[in-house]
Amino acid sequence: MGLSAGIIGLPNVGKSTLFNALCNGKALVENYPFCTIDPNHGIVAVPDDRLKRLTALSPTQRMTPAFLELVDIAGLVKGASKGEGLGNQFLGHIKDVDAIVHVVRCFEDENITHVEGGLDPLRDAGIIETELMVADSGTVERGVERLSKAAKSGDKDVKERLVVFEKAFDALSRGVPIRKLELLPAERLALHELHLLTAKPVLYTANVDEDGVREENGHVRTLRRFADEDGAACVAISGKIEAEIADLPEAERPEFLATLGLEYPGLGVLAHNIYTLLGLETFFTASAKENRAWILRRGNTASQAAGVIHSDFEKGFIKADVYRLEDLEAYKTEAALRSAGKIRSEGREYVVRDGDIVFFKFNV
Repeated sequence: MGLSAGIIGLPNVGKSTLFNALCNGKALVENYPFCTIDPNHGIVAVPDDRLKRLTALSPTQRMTPAFLELVDIAGLVKGASKGEGLGNQFLGHIKDVDAIVHVVRCFEDENITHVEGGLDPLRDAGIIETELMVADSGTVERGVERLSKAAKSGDKDVKERLVVFEKAFDALSRGVPIRKLELLPAERLALHELHLLTAKPVLYTANVDEDGVREENGHVRTLRRFADEDGAACVAISGKIEAEIADLPEAERPEFLATLGLEYPGLGVLAHNIYTLLGLETFFTASAKENRAWILRRGNTASQAAGVIHSDFEKGFIKADVYRLEDLEAYKTEAALRSAGKIRSEGREYVVRDGDIVFFKFNV
């Protein structure tokens, strides 16, 4: 399953610094707007200590974690939806991602230019949200015009889609993003063809300095209230500190995190929250050749999980042998698990749980 998150925000809020730290990337980081033009892409491993715990008891030739694609999208400015700052080009890059990581600057630094003249997280977040809604409004309006003409033929399906488009246009006109609009599954499907920006789930990310990591400042609290009103999550991460962590040998990172009172680096925080946003889970497969983590939609069945690995697995699915890591850690070996009845044989409709270790049996 491909999974991508687009990092957006005003220019100079620390998007590229954060991207580089998390992805060991080479995004240009400068103190002026629009130093990023084309989106930067990075593939990062999703931190999950369960894979190492599994391998400690089930040795293998290699471990393969689940992966997340991060996309560093150029800074948006007021008027982006009307083409300001190459805005239409930048907005178009957001259409291809599954979730949005909206970075908002929440630290003072007179040496870093602020495109709006001064620090105000509420204003900054509002600018981006408004630009996304204005862009979506134009997209939906064009869709309404197109369907209004087509509906004259009397086509029932076209008329039903037109009603949904009009409902979406009305919401955007009232300042309501599509993700907050109550829609039936069929209505969401009808809007999917438009790839609306405000339909995507958002994770607000306060970029803070070291003091902001140790103790939440007023700017972060302001942003958190804004996120709460939007029904979204908000996390505080320091791009500068993440860059320092990325430069440390892996063995030294836990001690450095502990001095800051942090349990996980920023990538772990982002990955966990993006999983929650998109309703994702992780399941594992284990063999002598490879132990691997796989991403799955919450509520998916065993046959759908098999399809994540390969479409042939889903087509020829017979059954899935399932066990839990905590049971493996208690009984130490698969043989002992089987003797204790802790390995279950499940059919294609079994709903896979986060952390399940699964062995699929299928016909080729």
